[in-house]
Amino acid sequence: MRQGKAHKRCVLFLAIAASAATGSAQDKPDSPTPKQGAAASSQPSSAEKAQAPDQSSKGKEAQEKDGQGQTSGTSKDRLFYSLPNFLTLENASQVPPLSTGQKFKVVARSSFDYVEYPWYGFLAGISQAENSEPGYGQGAAGYGKRFGAAAADGTIENFLTSAVFPSLLHQDPRFFQSGKGGFWHRTGYAVSRVIITRSDSGSSQANFSEIIGSALSAGISTYSYHPHADRNLRNAGSVWGSQVGYDALVYFVREFWPDIRRKIHKK
Repeated sequence: MRQGKAHKRCVLFLAIAASAATGSAQDKPDSPTPKQGAAASSQPSSAEKAQAPDQSSKGKEAQEKDGQGQTSGTSKDRLFYSLPNFLTLENASQVPPLSTGQKFKVVARSSFDYVEYPWYGFLAGISQAENSEPGYGQGAAGYGKRFGAAAADGTIENFLTSAVFPSLLHQDPRFFQSGKGGFWHRTGYAVSRVIITRSDSGSSQANFSEIIGSALSAGISTYSYHPHADRNLRNAGSVWGSQVGYDALVYFVREFWPDIRRKIHKK
């Protein structure tokens, strides 16, 4: 069934592995080290002492927000410090919409990121080991075809669901992390982003960019460069379902990745 199963297994494995590796880590309270200033003629008042760390924390918070892209509109974050996660914003409520140019630019930046090539190579290796789509054959030629198909599948879907249709329908392709509530509440929120998204104006609406974009992507790949034996409506529908399921899984990882990252930093 194409690369869909391989995508799901790989992302799910990474999520479980990272959670298991960091779940046992104990959070240690930060112990701020007071800065030693020059000798002053008078001691600062208690109000000034209370205000100083607040200003420092606000400055750090502003820097963290900027690092997560809340001022630029996108992020520089990476899932598990590798896979591009440029369309995820943490704790962002009011942010300006992305222009059409920004949508295409950030999708191009993530689709052609250097990490994507070994990732597609890994997926092609799994597909070859399972002899998925036997029409590709085996050996170097078969692997090369699978690699090209995996790269084309991912790139086409990324552009259709996160750039083309969001621009046409004025929808926001970014994922806004919830970070609130229990595990199941946040899981439900993350998975629901497959069918619910935010418009450029900030209102909630049906995620036609995901639904239509992934369907068109599945149709293009099925009836163009995949083996002739797989060019049928049933396989196109199966690929569509796999892509939507994979995207839902990625949303789940995006929701909880900031929690995992903070535990890693504290550890």
